[in-house]
Amino acid sequence: MSYAVRDFYLNGGSQAIIVRLYKDPQAPDDARASLGVDDLALVAKSPGTWGKKLRATIDVEVSDEMRTRLGLSATDALFNLTVRLGNSSEKFLNLTVADTTRRIDRVLKAESSLVELTGDKLPKVKKAVDTSDKLKKLNDELNKATSANPPDQAKIDAAEKALASAKETAKSELADAATSAEIKLIAAKDARPQVPGDITKAETELKKAEEDMKGSDGGDLKQAEYEGKKDLKTGMFALDKADLFNLLCIPPDKREDDVPPIVYQVAMAYCTERRAMLIVDSPASWSKNKDTATAEAKKGLGGLGLSGTMARNAALYFPRVLEADPLRDGQIDTFVPCGIIAGVMARTDTARGVWKAPAGLDAAINGIQGLNVSLNDNENGMLNPLGINCLRIFPINGRVIWGARTLRGADQLADEWKYVPVRRTALFIEESLYRGTQWVVFEPNDEPLWAQIRLNIGAFMHNLFRQGAFQGTTPREAYFVKCDKETTTQNDINLGIVNIVVGFAPLKPAEFVIIKLQQMAGQIEV
Repeated sequence: MSYAVRDFYLNGGSQAIIVRLYKDPQAPDDARASLGVDDLALVAKSPGTWGKKLRATIDVEVSDEMRTRLGLSATDALFNLTVRLGNSSEKFLNLTVADTTRRIDRVLKAESSLVELTGDKLPKVKKAVDTSDKLKKLNDELNKATSANPPDQAKIDAAEKALASAKETAKSELADAATSAEIKLIAAKDARPQVPGDITKAETELKKAEEDMKGSDGGDLKQAEYEGKKDLKTGMFALDKADLFNLLCIPPDKREDDVPPIVYQVAMAYCTERRAMLIVDSPASWSKNKDTATAEAKKGLGGLGLSGTMARNAALYFPRVLEADPLRDGQIDTFVPCGIIAGVMARTDTARGVWKAPAGLDAAINGIQGLNVSLNDNENGMLNPLGINCLRIFPINGRVIWGARTLRGADQLADEWKYVPVRRTALFIEESLYRGTQWVVFEPNDEPLWAQIRLNIGAFMHNLFRQGAFQGTTPREAYFVKCDKETTTQNDINLGIVNIVVGFAPLKPAEFVIIKLQQMAGQIEV
């Protein structure tokens, strides 16, 4: 997943929605990392070993004014909680366990993206209460010493030292075990002279604290985890929470693995429903033997089961790419290209428009070392008519995408949605018109409304025409908008329906350049 996201941004992508898939391990209770501060039992928001890097601390630097505003007594706990993950952090001020708007479980549930409170009962946070009382008394003693007349500098120094010492002790006491171990480790390393035994002891303590936090990345993903459940919005259906997406990539769980074909079949149906395009990676088996890769691709395409009318919302790319793996000291490995393809599509959309094929010399691929199979013109010529989009390497232009067909793009199918830009243009227009005609709902369904619809949609289509999205030199040749008594009958009106028919002449990419040469017989004049 992370590699595909990296490739997406390297190749021109600007916004990605990432859905994490997870398979419960044998002990699901240990899937989320846990950490304790005082008697607060916190758990990571989601499963994974990432939670072992969570750190949490409490401080009691709160004002009496806030205590009064929340209606708390002097004995009620009021504190701040800081949760860190690497260089990022979340700080929650003026928390309490009393029944107020700042009750800790409510605040974390609504505001934290890192942790939440667990347990059946609210904690008492006794250490925080005791620390608050102790610091208050020490602060009162310091104020008393400084306000004495005449002031006693020795008492002031002693009070300041006691207060500073108490605050330093509180940092360790009001922290989770891993943070306390880190504090000891820093102190051991800063000590002069250093004591190696103290450093080793602190390192061991830190390692044990992280192990005790548990957390699991789960098992290998199977079909069920990819698909998820629509009613629960899990798996790919978590995208139901997103208002809009137009490209869907499904990288395999492991770098060398494949996504099960049945998952792609479900994803095609979902993309059709959401007016999106699915980017399909070729199976790893197609490239195992470089000498027979083209034959394997021709033979294996039918075995994927990616056919039917929904295949017009999917495009397959072959072969896989070679990239440096930063997690393996830059070793060159094989990766799926879906993130790259999505990035190039996004880049092309921005630079030229969705109607421009994301292929050709403009569709240069960034961030890769090569392809795991090098294809020549003849091999490309065998795969392209089948609807397999090839990645190529050219001597001067480098690595590029050299195909723009959907999985309904085989020549023998003669499908109207043969090309990726044609299909994506239609999806773009459909989604735009759906969102742009919501004002029509509940308007009187008669000729004045129909005229307004024709004007509104006509302006949108004319703007696309001016940008070069359609064939034709005049608007009449390029598109039409029809909404009248022929499209909306009296029966439709009775049913509360208004029908709008929009047509456009799509731009289709030039796939072949054919040059014919003819000799001219020379004329000899004497």
